[in-house]
Amino acid sequence: MNRLSKIFFTLSAIILSIPAWAQQRFPKPEFETGYVQPATSQTSPRLLFLEYLDVFVLMAALAVATWFVVKKRSRRGVMWTSVFSLLYFGFYREGCICSIGAIQNITLAIFDPAYVLPLTALLFFLLPLVVSLFYGRTFCAGVCPLGAIQDLVAFRPIELPKWLQKVLGMIPYLYLGLAILYAATRSEFLICRYDPFVGFFRFDADFQMLLLGGLFLLVGIFVARPYCRFFCPYGVLLGWMSTFSKKHMQITPSNCIQCKLCANSCPFGAIEKPVEEEGNRRTNVQRLMTYLFFIPLWIGIGGLAGSALHVPLAKFNKTVYLAEQLVVHPEFKQDPDHLDARAFMQSGKSMDTLVEEAKAIRSQFYWGGWLLGGFMGLVVGLTLVKLASHRNRKDYEPDKTNCLSCGRCMDYCPVKN
Repeated sequence: MNRLSKIFFTLSAIILSIPAWAQQRFPKPEFETGYVQPATSQTSPRLLFLEYLDVFVLMAALAVATWFVVKKRSRRGVMWTSVFSLLYFGFYREGCICSIGAIQNITLAIFDPAYVLPLTALLFFLLPLVVSLFYGRTFCAGVCPLGAIQDLVAFRPIELPKWLQKVLGMIPYLYLGLAILYAATRSEFLICRYDPFVGFFRFDADFQMLLLGGLFLLVGIFVARPYCRFFCPYGVLLGWMSTFSKKHMQITPSNCIQCKLCANSCPFGAIEKPVEEEGNRRTNVQRLMTYLFFIPLWIGIGGLAGSALHVPLAKFNKTVYLAEQLVVHPEFKQDPDHLDARAFMQSGKSMDTLVEEAKAIRSQFYWGGWLLGGFMGLVVGLTLVKLASHRNRKDYEPDKTNCLSCGRCMDYCPVKN
């Protein structure tokens, strides 16, 4: 806990000192006409304080959850930390700000020079990733409110077939790619728009989103954390970081006695069982090299498929959609009930300008579709490579990429010392 405390207080000191770095870059101009410059409007100090408070609470929750997982090995501690996170980040902060949605803020800041990235969004994006790089996905275990609300309803979880988990596990990669594509083209914040649980946190969602969230919770009774495992785009990034974690949670504090209780207790299928290399080693290596050889082919196929879908994908952009509507239905320009067309007519833009803007955006989707499809092809290729590779394993071990560090396996392990 001492090391975690040092990290926490160091980051706190850095963040507190940020306002001191601010300075007025240019002196006030002097006017000879008697004009008096109005006072500068500033953000309320309390609102700024609350933004920093959110970051401090995030760091504290990460530190506590990591301590319970790695040092204390307490499932109960992790559970109560997640309840606190659900109440604070979920119901009190109403699901905003969110590390998952911060993906879009980061993307927009990269592709839109006019967008000013909030410091809180940057920290909410980076801090869980940094912790995962060293200690695994403790953010998922005790800090994420979306995971916490699903954990509360996992009453009778069943283990899905491995092949089905692999297929469904492709969805988060696609969701991540789409979220980046739509944020980069300034079309939509997809993750925020279709957050299935924010309606519960704010008590104001429309019926469709409440139905979607309710469906996730209903499925979550039998399939533990369905959104976290098969939809969450931030989970992809956390999984990448966690793969390289050196101080990831261990199932047993001592020698594994092969009792299988950990594997039976894990509702996520994230326990890797003991295995010995099967078949001829030479044959296995040849199979692995074959799958590696075909990765560029998968990337090319994916890129072609993604670029071919750029037209329907671009329809979600408001400019493209409006241009298509006005070209096909020019009578909408005179329709007072068509608010988008009315706003366009009042803007003074010509149809030629609107069409050119739509073409430029569609071109962005064309190249973005190539990248998205190529990325998915790479994911498919690497998944096949992983399935073809074998590593001798003598004990039951957590799958660092997919393990959510919830602590259930530690609780069930009969070896305590």
